[in-house]
Amino acid sequence: MLEFVSLVVILVVPLTYLVLTVFEVQRAAYGTSSAAREAARVFVVSPDSAVADERARTAAAIVLDDHGVASERVSLSFACSVDPCLTPRGRVTATVSTVVALPLVPAFLSGLVPVSVPVRAEHTQVVDAYVAARP
Repeated sequence: MLEFVSLVVILVVPLTYLVLTVFEVQRAAYGTSSAAREAARVFVVSPDSAVADERARTAAAIVLDDHGVASERVSLSFACSVDPCLTPRGRVTATVSTVVALPLVPAFLSGLVPVSVPVRAEHTQVVDAYVAARP
């Protein structure tokens, strides 16, 4: 009985923590990747840049919410290859980044051990070549 309990404590508890940590980071990676892709897609089909930014941020927030990623800790930015952004054949790159807090690590250990993992995703979308240039 003693061997079983010690084996569980030595192997199963760290393995369970490792699995929980990997799942948290993977969830954030999938969420940021999907959010970047959808934000870039929505941006390039919008009628103008002001509306595009608002719609793309809304699309990214919906995707992040679906994946369980807290949108208040997420940054979203856009970079355009030409000016104005929605010029035909121009490229729009959406970058989404967040920080994933490791589960069960208290905040007071932040100076001693890493308590978070940065996650970043980019997606580049090309503006359709057969539309009129938009502001």
